[in-house]
Amino acid sequence: MRMGFIPTMVRGRTTDPEYVGALAGLLEECEVESVWTVEHVVVAENYEPLYPYSEDGRMPTGPDTAMPDPLEWLSFMAALTQRVRLGTSVVIASQHSAAILAKRAATLDALSRGRLSLGVGLGWQREEYEAVGVPYRDRGRRLDECIEAMRALWQDGPATYQGKYQRFENVRCDTQPVQEGGIPILIGGSSDHAARRAGRLGNGFYPYVISPEDFATRLITLREAARDAGRDADAVELTIWPGSYDFTRTFDLDLVRAYVDQGVSRLVISAGEGGGDDLDSMRRLLESYHEQVIEKL
Repeated sequence: MRMGFIPTMVRGRTTDPEYVGALAGLLEECEVESVWTVEHVVVAENYEPLYPYSEDGRMPTGPDTAMPDPLEWLSFMAALTQRVRLGTSVVIASQHSAAILAKRAATLDALSRGRLSLGVGLGWQREEYEAVGVPYRDRGRRLDECIEAMRALWQDGPATYQGKYQRFENVRCDTQPVQEGGIPILIGGSSDHAARRAGRLGNGFYPYVISPEDFATRLITLREAARDAGRDADAVELTIWPGSYDFTRTFDLDLVRAYVDQGVSRLVISAGEGGGDDLDSMRRLLESYHEQVIEKL
């Protein structure tokens, strides 16, 4: 079982090179398999619709939260680590040019010697789409096209893609991923739409804030979509953030096993589940989780 980690992003600290260096050392020491970070180009003061992953509709962040560009931040982390995988949780790919995102991701994958896992999703803030100049409407199709177009660019030789939103003809992305088959793309989200997209297009499925029972239902949807697309559902890697369903049960082995028994191969936890955002608190959380959960699975 692999353990992923989302560190707390704190303004003034998360972009401090010395702090990030110390965090990188901590991740290497504590047997963390992967580090994950989020993307929001902007966060509206009064966003619409409400945040879908909490009871009060608000993000679990405050005025001191930092959200640096995930690929830039992970590039710095790549230079400071040797084995830790680098994951996005998630890039809102429907807001991006596929050609630019493909080049940035391929560059990071090459520089990290093949350690990138590209989690992608839709986001939810209408205001964020407006800020980057992308219509909120039809964002699902935009995401699908971005995934398909990036994969086309990651192939050897000239690529052509003719979609509604992503279009290019006979072009090359001369920086290529080093991972065989390209960078694994994990579909983030807990809805039926996300599960269906993971079955059709994803190398992985990465839901959060979802009960084991709802997760089982999503897996049925994923398998049906994979079958309809002529894909092997068992080849879709399952990553989950179980603590986001109920933070008080982070160390509940029965809860964790309910996900693992359904094929989950990576558990992601966040620093917020440890009761502190300093390095000592993160170390205690990681060591305790590895001892009390990972080693017992």
